[in-house]
Amino acid sequence: MPRQPRLDAPGVLQHVMARGIERRKIFWDDKDRSSFLERLAVILEETQTQCYAWALIPNHFHLLLRTGATPLSTVMRRLMTGYAVTFNIRHRRSGHLFQNRYKSVICEEEPYLLELIRYIHLNPLRAKLIEDLKALDKYPWTGHSAILGRRKNPLIPETVANDSTSAEGGLSFSLSSGKGKKQKQYPANPVNPARPVALADGTGVKNDKSLAEKTVEDVLQYFGKSLKEARRRYRQFVEKGIKQGRRSELQGGGLIRSSGGDKAGLLGQKKEDREKSDQRILGSGGFVGAVLQKSERLLEKKYKPKQTIDDLIAAVADKVGISPELICSGSRKKKIADARALLAYLAVEEVGHPAAEVARSLAISRVNAGRCAERGKKVFDNYEDLKDIAQ
Repeated sequence: MPRQPRLDAPGVLQHVMARGIERRKIFWDDKDRSSFLERLAVILEETQTQCYAWALIPNHFHLLLRTGATPLSTVMRRLMTGYAVTFNIRHRRSGHLFQNRYKSVICEEEPYLLELIRYIHLNPLRAKLIEDLKALDKYPWTGHSAILGRRKNPLIPETVANDSTSAEGGLSFSLSSGKGKKQKQYPANPVNPARPVALADGTGVKNDKSLAEKTVEDVLQYFGKSLKEARRRYRQFVEKGIKQGRRSELQGGGLIRSSGGDKAGLLGQKKEDREKSDQRILGSGGFVGAVLQKSERLLEKKYKPKQTIDDLIAAVADKVGISPELICSGSRKKKIADARALLAYLAVEEVGHPAAEVARSLAISRVNAGRCAERGKKVFDNYEDLKDIAQ
């Protein structure tokens, strides 16, 4: 049976796994592991991809990611290709390092985010690389120790880490109200787990933190209103997962796994009464349907005839009331910066141009083009008469 194409959409949660060819080791020593994490840290920050959990096992790795404007395929290609080249040079070998392509499963957030964080971080314990939770607390090759603050977070790029003077690695963690929808199985729910946290005084988002620091805060806000309390309750949550062992329902998508691995509860149902399912998605039938619909729309955009970026520049300039040259001028005036953000959003998200192509047209970096597209999504809502441009 031919393998299905990968699914991807900005903002979705994805459990990503990759294994060494013929199940051989992809990490021979700590220098390999450090090299992999250094590369991952830079890529995550540049592409604004959040990594909620990670674990490095000798012959494979796990990542729990949420992509932004940069597609997952781009993130993983940069990570795996770059690491494989470095690994081969260092160990004087040639040929493929990884077995086939990476595996990715889109996951429904509310029931699975914390379960997957716990499951992924317990991988070294299940693999018997360490003896107990106390050893895991200080183990450097999974994200658990970074969340607890027992080790420096390796996903903070060196350029950002060097600017941090906080004893907690930049964390200033507090919730003033703890308001929000509560989940029965978890201690607390953050204001918005997909976004950087708000400061306790309500002044907004602190901008000098790396995305890795913000992501750790996003995780901890599920567990308490103070840093100390959140870390303590997070550790208790992880400890409860040790007895659960290998959980097949968290290892992939499909109807049976999304239903907790219980086949018996599904066998008596009529086909039309069963929830929609897909092996590439872990979640309820409604979630599966929504993801498939969104992915189909993105696929249509990818292959439909594209408006050129020059066409989009002219259209945005006309709607906003400025000259096309000003959009590409680099001016920071609000009207011009908004027009540039709108252009990036329309080009990348609506029409399907690569962020690198937009970057070249605006004479900015690919990272800034992605950030422009993110900001343009918010600006776009204020321009009702722009909604027909990408049609």
